[in-house]
Amino acid sequence: MNRLDLRGLPMPEPLQRALHAADALEPGQALQVLTALPPIPLLQALQDRGLRWRTEPLADGGVWVAILRPAA
Repeated sequence: MNRLDLRGLPMPEPLQRALHAADALEPGQALQVLTALPPIPLLQALQDRGLRWRTEPLADGGVWVAILRPAA
């Protein structure tokens, strides 16, 4: 599974990079992104694209987001 650490990037770069990587997923592929804050706009955009996601908060306030493009 590919992982992207998007913490420390200026806005809107984390959102743009995460969406670019998510859009490149083939059916059945997954991706994890690490963000500094809960990525509410990202989650909405993923839902709008028909992608599945789940989040896991971290002790430092960051969030892992697992993104999956469902198999066809």
